[in-house]
Amino acid sequence: MASTKLMETKDGRRFFKISVSRGYGKTPYTKRWYWPEGWSKRAAERELAKVAAAFELQCGKGEVLNRAEQKEQDRAAAAEAAKLKTVRQYADGVFMPTKEASLSENSRYSYRLFLDRYILPVIGDALLVEVSPAMISKLILDYQKTGKAHASAVKLYNILNGLFDMAFMDESIKISPMLKVKRPAPRKGEVAESEAEKALTVDQLRRVLSCVEQEPLKWRTYINLAADTGARKGELCALQWSDINFATGVITIRRNLQYTPAAGVYETSPKNGKGRTVDVGPDALALLRQLREEQAATCISRYVFTVDGVADPMHPQSPTHYFKKFGERYGIPNFHPHLLRHTSASLAITNGADVVSVSERLGHSDTAVTLRMYAHANEDSIRRAGQVVRDALKAQNE
Repeated sequence: MASTKLMETKDGRRFFKISVSRGYGKTPYTKRWYWPEGWSKRAAERELAKVAAAFELQCGKGEVLNRAEQKEQDRAAAAEAAKLKTVRQYADGVFMPTKEASLSENSRYSYRLFLDRYILPVIGDALLVEVSPAMISKLILDYQKTGKAHASAVKLYNILNGLFDMAFMDESIKISPMLKVKRPAPRKGEVAESEAEKALTVDQLRRVLSCVEQEPLKWRTYINLAADTGARKGELCALQWSDINFATGVITIRRNLQYTPAAGVYETSPKNGKGRTVDVGPDALALLRQLREEQAATCISRYVFTVDGVADPMHPQSPTHYFKKFGERYGIPNFHPHLLRHTSASLAITNGADVVSVSERLGHSDTAVTLRMYAHANEDSIRRAGQVVRDALKAQNE
């Protein structure tokens, strides 16, 4: 009768060694059967009994493979067993470790949050091969029903798509269920705004700059600089005095300050991985000079924007909190730091700046990103260009 012994490989994978006697003094026939991940002890032992009985019968008929053939069969069986992963096992063991190699800390935290809070509690214990398009569609629909924004629903969809596409590419599944899942549409009554539509008009921006005149110098400088340069909030929080050339009116954006609960405050490179230079107007430069003098009276810091009275850089979430209160004080709805970035880009394009230059100024990795985000603004500038031609023709006729 076949005997079995539970063993483990050097990398921690469990398998059963099945042995069938060939008679006294002879090396027994042996076979490995790997314990599939996610299987209970009862299910594994039940399947092992079937495999052992079949192997014993095969030995009795003289059908046992030679060593080389046996190794190849074991390798194939191990590969097949490895495919039997739950969504949780695959997400934690393959998907996230792979993504972490290319994601920023902030993006990694966001992926992890979506997985732990919205995806794994729903389908985490299901085998990859058992997840259906209907299960994913319901997951996304239930998420939208909680009132989450359309952009967040799209992000959830993209993470799911990335996970199952990876599983398909490494042959853990034969087909991705996402092929039959539609990208989420805005809920009824919810309009997905373009980036350009989120921007302030010239008059609205003038009002913001007028209101900020009543605020502390640090925030007057921050808001004027954000509107002037279109820099990201983390890039401004990471700005150092050595990055500013007061003689030429140019700042160099070399770093980005970020925060996640897991990592705390940390410094990284700008979003596209490379620095850039941005010109600054005289009003913003004058405020920077004043801020440098004011800061020097209380502390010496290499950072431009600091925690009040100390040398530490301003927390990267402070602008978000301040902008919210500022908007409430002056009746400016949905006022947040990124709004000034949108505004700077949108106004630049609608007033004649070429997209390539705007893209460089914003630090986009690709001009196509700028075109996609600010297509509405670009259409305005195109219409204005057409009107210039019509006006020129009309002037010649007169």
